Amino acid sequence: MANKVPPSFGRTGKVIKDSGPKGFNPGLIVLLVVFGLVLIFLVGNYVLYTYAQKTLPARKKKPLSKKKLKKERLKQKVTAPGE
Repeated sequence: MANKVPPSFGRTGKVIKDSGPKGFNPGLIVLLVVFGLVLIFLVGNYVLYTYAQKTLPARKKKPLSKKKLKKERLKQKVTAPGE
C-alpha cells in the first residue's frame, strides 16, 4: 500500500512537466498598455504646460469698472476728486 500513489497525485507530475512558458498574461499586457498611455498623457501635458508658460504672454487682467474703483478708493479712505 505504501508504493501506491493515489490517482489524484499521480497526474500532478505530468501537469507540472507540461506547464512550460505559455506567454504573457493578457491582464498584465492590458495593465501595462493602460499604464503606459496614462504616463505618456501626463508627461505630454507637463511638457506642453512648461512650453506654454515660457512662450505665451502673460494674461491680461480685466479692467476694473468705475464702480469697483470707487469702492476700492472708499476702502482706502481716499476720496475721488470732484466728490
